Amino acid sequence: METQKLVALTFDDGPSNITEQVLDILEEEGIVGTFFLIGQNVTPDKKPTMERQLRLGCEICNHSFTHNPMNEMSPEVIREEIAKTSAIIRETVGIETKFFRPPYIALSDTMYDNIDMPFICGHDSRDWDASTSAQDRIDRVLAQVTDGSLVLMHDMQNNVKTLEALPVIIHELRDKGFSFVTTSQIFEAKGINPHVPHKLWSNVFA
Repeated sequence: METQKLVALTFDDGPSNITEQVLDILEEEGIVGTFFLIGQNVTPDKKPTMERQLRLGCEICNHSFTHNPMNEMSPEVIREEIAKTSAIIRETVGIETKFFRPPYIALSDTMYDNIDMPFICGHDSRDWDASTSAQDRIDRVLAQVTDGSLVLMHDMQNNVKTLEALPVIIHELRDKGFSFVTTSQIFEAKGINPHVPHKLWSNVFA
């Protein structure tokens, strides 16, 4: 696997009303993704979706509990945001989250000091902005991805333009020789330890 060009597609803000459709696309293409979940979105009715994510080989990670900016939060509130999200994911599907994506990519030293997980950013497709067309999302991803890239997208509520863009992104990247892996797998394949103090990852280089 070390010789392959690898990319990790990641999705924020779920589970939502489009997460199952994202999974439909990933399953049809035979690939995996990584989902950074908002803790307060993990409701009992989302358990089957989360179970399907894991069944397909996808990875579930931590995106805070409330999705409020954390860069001005106290250490206690930061730890609570992380702990509550990790706990509800653990209670729902029995796994421990290994990576964290900061809401809005808002950062502080206090966050780094109180969150014991690697911080993931990724190349931004700007798909959180409803005015970004599906084609613009495609173009932004394809312009930025290199071997070891993490791609930042959103399976947030009603984000239908990403559903339109995603199959094209997958096909174009596959044509360029990329294989699709989870966030954990991309670090493992490149032999990189993600636990680097005060590091925000968008690319993983061997």
